[in-house]
Amino acid sequence: MKLSKLPDRTPVKLSTTLTPTLAARLRDYADFYAETYGTREEVTDLVPFMLEAFLDGDADFRRASRTGGVKNTADATHQILEDRRTRKGRDQGEESPSKD
Repeated sequence: MKLSKLPDRTPVKLSTTLTPTLAARLRDYADFYAETYGTREEVTDLVPFMLEAFLDGDADFRRASRTGGVKNTADATHQILEDRRTRKGRDQGEESPSKD
């Protein structure tokens, strides 16, 4: 069969607490969305798509996900920051630390 088995589509409910300022900004964003597209959507319906767009737009996260997956976010973040420092040092003419 050409079509592969469909992935799990069971929704996962995630609760969070927002600051009043962030909640207001999200309501403003929903208003802006309605002005732009002529369709009113609830903030709770927009947030999953906003988060997906944010994650898709994070080049460091995408890179870490491609290179062996992100199993431990703290370790991946540390490695990304270390890689940036190494690249920055090379760009400024510093020698790369040798690995024994």
